[in-house]
Amino acid sequence: MTGFPTLLYKEVLRFWKVSFQTVAAPVLSTLLYLLVFAHALAKHVQTFPGVSYVEFLIPGLAMMAMLQNAFANSSSSLIQSKITGNIVFILLPPLSAGEIFAAYLLAAVVRALAVGAGIFAATLWFVPVSLAHPLWALAFALVGSGLLGALGILAGLWSEKFDQLAAFQNFLVMPLTFLAGVFYSVHSLPPFWQTVSGLNPFFYAIDGFRYGFFGQSDVSPALSLAIATGAFGVLSWLTVHLLRRGYKLRH
Repeated sequence: MTGFPTLLYKEVLRFWKVSFQTVAAPVLSTLLYLLVFAHALAKHVQTFPGVSYVEFLIPGLAMMAMLQNAFANSSSSLIQSKITGNIVFILLPPLSAGEIFAAYLLAAVVRALAVGAGIFAATLWFVPVSLAHPLWALAFALVGSGLLGALGILAGLWSEKFDQLAAFQNFLVMPLTFLAGVFYSVHSLPPFWQTVSGLNPFFYAIDGFRYGFFGQSDVSPALSLAIATGAFGVLSWLTVHLLRRGYKLRH
C-alpha cells in the first residue's frame, strides 16, 4: 500500500512546488472578476433577499475557480506524463486502477481547496462573508472538486496532445462553469434557460455551495447534492474502468 501515498505526495508536490502559478494566480484572477463584475452589474442583477451582489459573487467565483483548478490539476498532470513518456513509471509499479485514480483525484481536490481558501482570505477586505451552514459548504466543495478532478482524469486519458486538452477545457469546462449561475441567480432567467441550467451539473455544485453561506439557493441543497454526487459517481466509475483497460496509456 505504499504506492498510493507516494503517488499522492508526488501529485500534491507537483502543483505546490509552483504554488505561485497554481494557487496565487487563480486567486488574483478571481479578484479581478470580482472587481469588474461587482462594479458593472451590482445595480442590475437581482440576488437573494438581504444579500448584496458582492456577497453573492464571492462563493460563486470561489467555486468556479475551485472547479477549474481541480480539472486543470489532474488533466495537465496526465497529459504531461503521457507526452513526456514518464507515465511508464506509474504503470510499471503494482498500482491498481483505483489507487491511481484516488491519488490524482485527491491531489486535484487539495489544489481546489487551497485555491478556495486563498480566495476567501483575499476577499475578507472586500466584504466578510459568513457561513450559515458550513457542513453544506464543505460537502459541495468536496463533491464539486471531486467531480472536476474525475473529469480532468478522463480528459487527460482521452487527450493525446495539448491541443485536444485545451479544446476539452475551452469548449466544455469553461462554458459549463460560466453558465452555472456564478454571476446571476437562475430565477432571473427566462423559463427556457432555467431548464437548460438544470441540465448542467456544475450549476448544482455552485448553487449548493452558495447555500452553505447564505442559507438560500435556487434549488434544494439536498437535491443539488444528490445530482452532483450522482454525476461524480458516474464519472468516477467510467474513469476507473478506462484506467483498468489502460485506455490510451499502454500503446
